[in-house]
Amino acid sequence: MTDRAAARPDRPADRPADRLTIAVAQLNPTVGDVDGNTAKVRQARREAAALEADLVAFPELFVAGYPPEDLVLKPAFQSACRAAVEALAGETADGGPAVLVGTPWAEDGKLYNAYCLLDGGRIAAVRYKVNLPNYGVFDERRVFAAGQPPGPVSFRGVRIGIPVCEDIWTEWGDYEDVVECLTETGAELLLVPNGSPYSRDKDEVRLNVVVARVTESRLPLLYVNQICGQDELVFDGASFGLNADRSLAFRLPAFRECVETVVFERGAEGWHSVDGPIAPQEEDGDRTDYTACVLGLRDYVEKNRFPGVVIGLSGGVDSALCAAMAVDAIGAERVRCVMLPYRYTSEDSKGDAAKLAEALGVRYDVVPIAPAVEGLEAAVAPLFDGLARDVTEENLQARARGVILMAVSNKFGLMVVTTGNKSEMSCGYATLYGDMNGGFNPLKDLYKTEVYRLAWLRNTWKPEGALGPDGRVIPDNIMIRPPTAELRENQTDQDSLPPYDILDAVLERLVEREEPIAKIVADGFDAAMVSRVERMLNVAEYKRRQAAPGVKVTLKNFGRDRRYPITNRFRDRGEPLPEPQRDLVAPHGPSRTETHDL
Repeated sequence: MTDRAAARPDRPADRPADRLTIAVAQLNPTVGDVDGNTAKVRQARREAAALEADLVAFPELFVAGYPPEDLVLKPAFQSACRAAVEALAGETADGGPAVLVGTPWAEDGKLYNAYCLLDGGRIAAVRYKVNLPNYGVFDERRVFAAGQPPGPVSFRGVRIGIPVCEDIWTEWGDYEDVVECLTETGAELLLVPNGSPYSRDKDEVRLNVVVARVTESRLPLLYVNQICGQDELVFDGASFGLNADRSLAFRLPAFRECVETVVFERGAEGWHSVDGPIAPQEEDGDRTDYTACVLGLRDYVEKNRFPGVVIGLSGGVDSALCAAMAVDAIGAERVRCVMLPYRYTSEDSKGDAAKLAEALGVRYDVVPIAPAVEGLEAAVAPLFDGLARDVTEENLQARARGVILMAVSNKFGLMVVTTGNKSEMSCGYATLYGDMNGGFNPLKDLYKTEVYRLAWLRNTWKPEGALGPDGRVIPDNIMIRPPTAELRENQTDQDSLPPYDILDAVLERLVEREEPIAKIVADGFDAAMVSRVERMLNVAEYKRRQAAPGVKVTLKNFGRDRRYPITNRFRDRGEPLPEPQRDLVAPHGPSRTETHDL
């Protein structure tokens, strides 16, 4: 698409600017809410105008919300997004700040992930994303066509390169290296709209990528990211920029909406920032994990318009941490907790749950489940005549609790918060249609040992903007008692599972790293235990497919990241991996790099 001149009435198009004020709009869109997202664009533009910005930049696909998944294939949705962008473009005729905003864009029978420059009352330029990620949580090749490597857009006589998100993750010299193309075609600075989801230590990964692109291009780069929860994904914002000398140009806070301006001035060595805002950076990974879980839960509840949540309190650490997160997310008045005791529920559990509810200030009900459990057992007694009691009867307890919580949900419109952790979900140590009932699980991607760490953390700290009380909210006794499901006398989790510190170390290797059993055993773990854990991980896949969505915080969560078949007969036998017989493989054609070098 050919750029058209885009200049304010008071600035001739042929006079390049020597000073450029860019407002970075780090905001929280909602997928599918075209009107709501467009309203955020208008409000941010008003704020940018008050800050005397020349240009306001939004994250990737902001008009649609990111990621829109297959929603973006609906022609009606595409049309709504296009109409919204055209309306926004018309409003820039007022001489206020220009707008850079992301949207789906249909052109010549193809659908693109596009970024539009709106200025002077029109759509002054459109750029398409070239590199469509198709790994981990991303599957953009399913819905978008790839654009061609673009040239920069011209704005106020400044040539701005716009690589979109994944476009900066390719190495210099690769095919379709967008940054290299932009540099060679005269870009003076790079502005990168992103939909980059949170995971542990992601800020360092992003920084390393940006440093590499700045080093290669010798251009300043602005990294603009959204902040929101979208189903299992959380986006942490943390937008930042580097000058051409790799010094920090600006940094916005993580997990917070804001519109901040960054001033760039042209000098003998090119463009350089002037006194950009530098927000403090949170170094503690547990704190960012906790904040991500709270944001993910809050946005899931708010964007799906639930009036509140209901949580089954067991007196254990998982439900306690979920309750604390829920209160921090949406406030105590919207959180209802229910204790569902049975004959195996200890006095400690009852007392600790009551203390937790009091500390958090939530409504707390006690609903004994004996009548429900005994009624279920009586109903199935003729079928089970002569058979010994086993896990079947234990699961009836969990399922009775699940039915009651779902009844509360139906009656009052509250969403049930599921409270299982990643260790349990890995091993199938959970009951379908029982404790797995619910709409959303903030702990889904946290191992048990991490749940304990975050529970201790919450007693000494809470995130900025959290709605819960300060100070100790989770009784210490919850965190020092041996974990138990309390489905039979004197039961502990370690009756069925290895100690959690050992189990979690093995699971991290199996799930996040995909390490073979032989490697894990070579690192000092018991071979029989590792094989047993691997078997539990494999056979529990059918349960995980039916689990509620939950916040992703690790490199590989159950859901978008890890998609294993349920019907699957492969088992790792724990044997050393043989070397591949390369002489049996037919030679391949030249690699992409080899062809490029030719």
